[in-house]
Amino acid sequence: MSDQAKTMSTKIPELTPRSKQVAKIMIATAIGAALLGLSSLTLTGTVVALILSTPLLVIFSPAIVPAAILFFLTTVGLLFSSGCAVAAIAALTWIYNYVAGKNPPGADQLDYARMKIASTARDVTEKAKEYGQYVQAKSSGASQ
Repeated sequence: MSDQAKTMSTKIPELTPRSKQVAKIMIATAIGAALLGLSSLTLTGTVVALILSTPLLVIFSPAIVPAAILFFLTTVGLLFSSGCAVAAIAALTWIYNYVAGKNPPGADQLDYARMKIASTARDVTEKAKEYGQYVQAKSSGASQ
């Protein structure tokens, strides 16, 4: 019996949470509650501002809607042109690295495709010459 009592008494402290764990849980709960309170205040403020500004939005909507559309289109245009500029700079950088022999990513695939196209072009050129000679021989044979 005393062995069982000793094993139970040694297991009990292992099951109880340590003070550090309790402190971490308490701090996390306090921070979570504070952030939840701030988010509820922000939501409340947003709803109140929307309620107060709705009459102004209704009165000024003939001017606000076109202005919002213009702002949206301008923003989209600027973002698109910026994206195109970034893509162009990236492409030019890649081309510069390729020409300089720095072997950028994808250069091996490009070289393989270039060689494959050149090989196919040579084969087509040879076949066209052979066919041209065949047609010329046929036409000279038919005229004689």
